[in-house]
Amino acid sequence: MTRCSWGAGETLFRAGEGADALYIIAEGRVRLSQRAADGTERATDILGPSMPLGAVGVGRRTVQRETAEALVDTCALRIEQAVFHQILLEHPTVAVRVVEAVTDRLSQLQNETGGWMTRPVAARLAAVLLRLSVRLGRDRGHRGILLDVPLCRADLAGLTGSTPESVSRVLSRWKEEAIIDSGRRWVALLDVEHLRRTAAEGWDGAVAVADEPRLRSS
Repeated sequence: MTRCSWGAGETLFRAGEGADALYIIAEGRVRLSQRAADGTERATDILGPSMPLGAVGVGRRTVQRETAEALVDTCALRIEQAVFHQILLEHPTVAVRVVEAVTDRLSQLQNETGGWMTRPVAARLAAVLLRLSVRLGRDRGHRGILLDVPLCRADLAGLTGSTPESVSRVLSRWKEEAIIDSGRRWVALLDVEHLRRTAAEGWDGAVAVADEPRLRSS
């Protein structure tokens, strides 16, 4: 594997470009996005350390499906497609883990598409915040769980399939009720149990976060 690094705001790769390598994030935060029908870029996921990104084909040419941008200074390890395929052939246990990872991702996507857009904005937003808190949260004790990533309202809107205005209204209400605290590009979860109840109302798939990194303590 080779080491690659990008500064905040730099693009790792763009949707439609040829995909010839897989990346494993060593340090930093990466936003994945896709172009919507109206031409705007909408966030589809936020990734952190130990998480893979990129697309690699098996015996065929593959293109990147999403654009990846470094939200902060980011370092990743890059493995060429041919080398990755050879590892899968020589080490079946690695291949099994890859299949498990793909299956988990497909399960998450099915949960989020199966009735996802019919859920209230508050339920979708709570589910997204909980998932990000497991991946990227920093436990600050009585000050709540800080999402250790610069997030704007547009990012949260993309992740929830909503609008920045709707997300802002929900966050403002939760802030008044001391469920969360927030600033221009940050969010802290103060009442996790309330968010869990909100996310799970009538649908449990939103909060599935198995096998992801645990919270870091401050």
